[in-house]
Amino acid sequence: MNSINARAKEAVMKYDIDESKKIAHEAVKNKINLVDLIQSGYTLGINEVGKLYDEKKLFLPHIMAAANAMNAALEILSPELERQGVSAGEGLGTFVICTIEGDIHSIGKDIVAIMLKIAGFNVVNIGRDVPLDTIVKTCIDNKARLVGTSALMTSTMINQKLFEERLRDAGIRDKIITNVGGAPVTQDWADEIGADTYSENASDAVEKMTKAVKD
Repeated sequence: MNSINARAKEAVMKYDIDESKKIAHEAVKNKINLVDLIQSGYTLGINEVGKLYDEKKLFLPHIMAAANAMNAALEILSPELERQGVSAGEGLGTFVICTIEGDIHSIGKDIVAIMLKIAGFNVVNIGRDVPLDTIVKTCIDNKARLVGTSALMTSTMINQKLFEERLRDAGIRDKIITNVGGAPVTQDWADEIGADTYSENASDAVEKMTKAVKD
């Protein structure tokens, strides 16, 4: 298991799309734990690339190349994970998820969406850089029980606070559980803006969201 995870991490860090896809196919064929492969393999690779980018040792083209390698694997793994989610789903309710207005990052958010599907949520992933009013409308139209927004830049975090206000203006804030996440986001920020929960990563999101709907 550790070997294939290490290979997945390396494939992402080397921007190797073909190897990344090969590993994903191998994992599905051999019934390897796909959640663990994503979290302890591909995700570790993209996180390491992100760290090197923050240290200015890599640049935006490297981030994009690593993301392409990871996404190539997720395109193979996601349908299988969704099939597993359908069979094991608990009907936990509809979860709307997106990257907040002004922010174009999506990899971390997409991983969280996949994990939530596996856990049994009906996930409505509406993408990145989503206008606040669109998020509110999507929540209303889908009778969402929960909504999660991701902000990967400090300059876009303020929109998570504005979103809480938009939900109140729409009269649905007390009818929905809000979750915030993203690299610069913290529990203190969640408390400050009045969000119900803060998730540090995909596993944390699944644990807290599942607990929130069952409490």
